[in-house]
Amino acid sequence: MHELIGLVAAILTTASFVPQAVMVVRTGDTAGISLIMYIMFTVGVAGWTSYGLLIGSFPVIAANVVTLVLATLILVMKLRAVMANRRFVARA
Repeated sequence: MHELIGLVAAILTTASFVPQAVMVVRTGDTAGISLIMYIMFTVGVAGWTSYGLLIGSFPVIAANVVTLVLATLILVMKLRAVMANRRFVARA
């Protein structure tokens, strides 16, 4: 029963993240995203993924692998935007 509760929680929390990820990927707009927060979030999700692997919990592993992929994609987009902005400012 506890694995079922974990699975439902994992599905809900991961699914709640998907619309934000889809919007950022579609629009490419990362202006409203904090770089520091996304770095911390992505590292945290990587930690949860590692923890899930260590304890062998499928719900923890599955949810966090999906979230880690999406978070990493958004983080890369944010980093590219920050770097492009810095190059633009440096040229001006």
